[in-house]
Amino acid sequence: MPERNELDFTCGLSDEEITRRFREAIRIDEEIRAIQGIPQPRYDEETKRAYLEYADGRKEYAGETATA
Repeated sequence: MPERNELDFTCGLSDEEITRRFREAIRIDEEIRAIQGIPQPRYDEETKRAYLEYADGRKEYAGETATA
């Protein structure tokens, strides 16, 4: 049986269900942003830097300014 904490007990949701709902909410938000053309915030594990990924595949790393 999965462990339950006080918050889970009062909400009636397991940790697994809360995690599943959170991940689904993030997926939906990313889909909406893609449709609207809003850049997606991402993190590059290799370089340890945050960046914005645009619908055209372009990446703009934090702290760098885009040149047109």
